[in-house]
Amino acid sequence: MSLLSRLFGGGKTDDAAPQCETYEGMRIYPQPQREGRDYRLCAKIEQDVDGQIREHLVIRADTFSSADDAINASIAKAKQVIDEQGAGLFS
Repeated sequence: MSLLSRLFGGGKTDDAAPQCETYEGMRIYPQPQREGRDYRLCAKIEQDVDGQIREHLVIRADTFSSADDAINASIAKAKQVIDEQGAGLFS
């Protein structure tokens, strides 16, 4: 990859945006955060409330060596938060 491509954002990106998953009427967007060689567990939970999109960000200290593992754990943790807090998540 040339120097100009690296400077201006061209070239390969290894952090593709994971797909949204719907659970209990809420949308889960896994967004693992890159930290060196590892990925930190992170997910955004969205729901339409009274015509507005409400968001809740789940970030944990857990780190994983692969992006796929971090994505799967992020989805699982978001589902756990939804199960525990339900509609109260956005109130």
